[in-house]
Amino acid sequence: MFEGKQDRLIPTSMFLNRVIKYFGYASALISASLLLGVVGYHYLAALNWIDSLYNASMILTGMGPVSTMVTVQAKLFSSFYALFSGIAFLSTVGLFFTPIAHRILHIFHLENDEATAG
Repeated sequence: MFEGKQDRLIPTSMFLNRVIKYFGYASALISASLLLGVVGYHYLAALNWIDSLYNASMILTGMGPVSTMVTVQAKLFSSFYALFSGIAFLSTVGLFFTPIAHRILHIFHLENDEATAG
């Protein structure tokens, strides 16, 4: 998927395409996570669609819940969604920064190889 440390650096245009592709993956993961929260809050907590979106967005970004959960199923969903959201958010950030971190590390390897060879 990525070039090895002995390979040359890919051109900037290919790198930017890779960043855009990984941004798409991260966006898809966030969108799916948000959709899960909206549907869960709508059907399990009996919130309307806008309040469900608002609550799911606030939980997913780590801001905390907005609406009070009154039923047991709503409280359980809210708890599990909060745990899921923390993991999903960190995974999304990692996914987005993967090509950038790889390129930086690849540049360091190239500089080390040039320093030891010369």
